[in-house]
Amino acid sequence: MVESHPVRVHRSEENLPKTGQLAWKIAEVATDPVEVTDDVADMVINRIIDNASVAIASLNRAPVVAARAQALSHPVSAHGSGAAVFGVTEPVSAEWAAWANGVAVRELDYHDTFLAADYSHPGDNIPPILATAQHTGASGRDLLRAITTGYEIQVDLVKAICLHEHKIDHVAHLGPSAAAGIGTLLGLEADVIFHAVGQALHTTTATRQSRKGEISTWKAHAPAFAGKMAVESVDRAMRGQTSPTPIYEGEDGVIAWLLDGPTAAYEVPLPTRGEAKRAILDTYTKEHSAEYQAQAWIDLARRLHGTHPEVADQDNVAAVVIHTSHHTHYVIGSGANDPQKYEPTASRETLDHSIPYIFTVALQDGRWHHEDSYAPERAARPDTVALWHKVTTVEDPEWTRRYHSLDIAEKAFGGRVEITLTDGTVITDEIAVADAHPLGARPFARADYIAKLRMLAAGIVEDAELERFLAAVEQLPDLPAGSLGQLNVVARPGHLDAVAMPQGLL
Repeated sequence: MVESHPVRVHRSEENLPKTGQLAWKIAEVATDPVEVTDDVADMVINRIIDNASVAIASLNRAPVVAARAQALSHPVSAHGSGAAVFGVTEPVSAEWAAWANGVAVRELDYHDTFLAADYSHPGDNIPPILATAQHTGASGRDLLRAITTGYEIQVDLVKAICLHEHKIDHVAHLGPSAAAGIGTLLGLEADVIFHAVGQALHTTTATRQSRKGEISTWKAHAPAFAGKMAVESVDRAMRGQTSPTPIYEGEDGVIAWLLDGPTAAYEVPLPTRGEAKRAILDTYTKEHSAEYQAQAWIDLARRLHGTHPEVADQDNVAAVVIHTSHHTHYVIGSGANDPQKYEPTASRETLDHSIPYIFTVALQDGRWHHEDSYAPERAARPDTVALWHKVTTVEDPEWTRRYHSLDIAEKAFGGRVEITLTDGTVITDEIAVADAHPLGARPFARADYIAKLRMLAAGIVEDAELERFLAAVEQLPDLPAGSLGQLNVVARPGHLDAVAMPQGLL
């Protein structure tokens, strides 16, 4: 059973009690000792595999190399054995492992997603929770319960509270969810988790400029920063340090000044005491390395490449109009009013937030590749640029309604495309969800996650190391305390030497 918690701004003189605050309700969910169901445990394993696959593929990309270099400058701290960083064997301080692994997981925009009132990549909860679990010698069962909490809190916040409307980056929901998950992991009291959640939220609210215009390398760092802040917030709260209160509901709090303002009212759904945390099952991963709202459009473009090959030739096409949801139109479509989304020299981070570019390349190539499809020479191909500039998006109210539907069976992230040929012929087609979505043509299952891992790890990780990791992760519920270092994956000898680690201040 799910209970809806009303959340509104309170004046200071109202003196909202701690137990009536959203941060306390989150802490109560985190302290609930309810066991993890088998189907949820299986999905947690899938997402650990998914995170590893995309992290491995990004090991030598500049943001990941920089973050790893920073982490390796911070040796294991007191009160634990440290945590592992993807690619290497040397343990580091837990918060810095959360940082480095968070960047690696996010860099390719290729792991799981949940979209509702706001956006999220709930797999971003795993690096800080896993790093803390490794540092503290937790068991596989402990980790399962903690990750389940992280997903539950993030999904529930994303269902209820819109951040992007006020240009606040979506990682503001990640700091609290990761802090709650770590609280579950460590078996902390509700009061400690309450203050950790408040501190994590307070330190992770930032603007959406990181996802606007010419998108920078900070896009991968933003969730890693939130995860690192969650670890540090828990550390401070465990030492008796308190948080700004009420962090959500205060008259100078997050809702009053960063979100809907003094008259705001939200209903946040949270599981009742004893109710299994199942929110991870509402989330979905990516088959393609691109913004989630582009996933279905890649699949539709691949289909059109086969059924109407003539549309791949820009000389045959007069215009391409994508009818889609408000979010897709204004975030990754022409409604964003970002000229960079049509610029062949734009950064990879910008191109993976450009549905005109993504649809064009998938339409021409009949495929999508996490490196080749973003290569500068691919983006600069003259026939691609010509077709790309004929692609625009418009909002369709029905697709917006379906995007926001709370009914998982009709919730959709696609739309309808109209391709007008130069001879006047109009080709139309539509898609509701990506092929890999649970309701799609080919829903991802364990075999698909493993296949994705093998594909992305090819040439980077030796076969024996990959098999060792898979054997460990598939036994996650039974892994004994102190053995979670097995969930790291080490690169083959010499692979990381191909890129020099940059020097910084620390």
